[in-house]
Amino acid sequence: MRLAAGTFDGPPRDPETGVAVLRRAVELGVNHIDTAGFYNRGAVRANELIRRALTPYRDDLVIATKVGPLPGPDGVPTGKAGPGELRGLVEADLRALGLDRLDLVYLRVGGLTGPDTESVADRFAALAELREEGLVRHLGVSNVDAAQLAEARAVAPVAAVQNNSFENGAGLLATCEAAGIAYVPYFPLGGSLVPLDLERLGRVAARVGATASQVALGALLAESPSVLAIPGTGSLDHLEENLAAGALVLGAEDLAELRA
Repeated sequence: MRLAAGTFDGPPRDPETGVAVLRRAVELGVNHIDTAGFYNRGAVRANELIRRALTPYRDDLVIATKVGPLPGPDGVPTGKAGPGELRGLVEADLRALGLDRLDLVYLRVGGLTGPDTESVADRFAALAELREEGLVRHLGVSNVDAAQLAEARAVAPVAAVQNNSFENGAGLLATCEAAGIAYVPYFPLGGSLVPLDLERLGRVAARVGATASQVALGALLAESPSVLAIPGTGSLDHLEENLAAGALVLGAEDLAELRA
């Protein structure tokens, strides 16, 4: 999301920087990229940057995308696609990314805040048909509550759940762990699966010789082996900082202080 702009309504970023960030990420070992067809600002489109920077794709690179939101007149994804519109969105992602099959497609539910309470069955069934046709390898759901996850799982296997890092996250983690479903918190620097206190973050960061952002990511990863963090960036320096968090080891005392 950060490749095109810092925020949905912010100015577009330099596409050359986005290409450089993507190539450096793969050089450093990143093998999972989370994107969406609505990650655009002006003429800068994340999926087109991914294709330009990384094709031919490495065999081990997993590209995940999301469908469901529809951009409004200002480009902010405030609309919602119905079941009959999802095929077109998936096919558009395939074309933009230069792929014959998408590794993982999430049904993104609701708006830019927490989940709504509408049924996901018909929309998820439409994506399940595309999976049966071979256009999609795995399916996921995003911004859902427990009832919506159960509803989706009754339609087709769910490989991953992508929810806010703590606002609607912690309650689903145990379900995902038990079912072998990856849990992918978005806005991971917003905190762990429980909100993190900035003062405590700073104390732990000073103690372990890391930045507060790295400690937040480390605490998130320590929540569960099912957690896969997706910190976004449009900066080479920020990319390096994010990836260094993967090697950060937080002790029991550190985690206890953060979660107190």
